[in-house]
This record gives sequence, structure tokens and C-alpha cells, in this order.
Amino acid sequence: MNNILNAIEMRSSTRGYQAEKLSEEELEALVRAGLQAPTAANKQEIHITVVEDGNPILAEIEAEKNALAGVQAPAANFYYGAPTVLILSGDRAFPWSALDAGIAVENIALAAEGLGLGSVIIGCIKDAMLGGKAERFAGALKFPEGYEFEIAIAVGRKAKGKAPHDYDLERNATRV
Repeated sequence: MNNILNAIEMRSSTRGYQAEKLSEEELEALVRAGLQAPTAANKQEIHITVVEDGNPILAEIEAEKNALAGVQAPAANFYYGAPTVLILSGDRAFPWSALDAGIAVENIALAAEGLGLGSVIIGCIKDAMLGGKAERFAGALKFPEGYEFEIAIAVGRKAKGKAPHDYDLERNATRV
């Protein structure tokens, strides 16, 4: 089977990681995969911020997410202890940034799978990232001026595995 189709078929969300950091080559491959994604009108407006586990901004985002949801700290943080979180931001004035970021994050997820790494795409921090502390988080994460959070992805070596989801081709796809 084609390597890309195999990566699509085998990829699933990883919710447990080994502590080992990614190599510079792995990080560069992931960032390149995200930046090589197509963008509307070839605007290339997606920015990727690489954050390593232990950076205090991750704990601050987690605390804000929990506060806004009115919950105590859950058993796992939003990035499941992955050694690396890639946070994608986009030009808030460009109407296609969210879609472009979604395409870029999928490229990153498939690249991670191809490199033998696990990943989980993260949207649960959106309220925290766009709420009252948006400027604080954007500054700490070095978003370009006029950019805002779109989506994130945690990446690392798998400590837990999970089978890919089943789907019903006949129910979920239609030919007209």
C-alpha cells in the first residue's frame, strides 16, 4: 500500500508519551510538513510555535482551560505529557486561516505517523487561547502581530497505543 495511504489508515490519537525529546531532525520534518500544506490563495499565513514539555506557558494554558471549564485539574493535561506541542496560529483577518491550519495540522499528524511518532490534535484549549488571556498567550508563544490561535498538536514517542477508528463507508460517504 502507498506510504501515505498507510499513514492515514494507521494514524490514531496518542494519549500517552515517553519523556524522550524529539530530535532536531524530527522537529524540522514536522514543522516543514505543516508549512508545506496548501493555503487559500497561497497566503502561507500559518505560523507554528514549537513548545517543549516543562515550559511554564503550557501549565498556564492548562490552568486557564480548566478555570474556564469550571473543573479541577483532570488526570492528564491537554497535551498528555508529550515532549513537544506545536501551536498553530493564523492571521485573524484572513477568513481561511482556521481551514488552512486544519490542513497543516493534518500534514503534521501524518508526518508524525510516518516518522513512527504519536500525535494528538488539540482543539480543547481554544476558549483559553482566545479568551481574556489571549494577548498574554499570543505574546508568550511569539505569534506574529495580528495572529491568533487556530489549533495545536502534541507529538512524541508513543507510550500508549490505540487502534485507529472504524468507520462505516456506506453510512459516511455518498456518491451522487
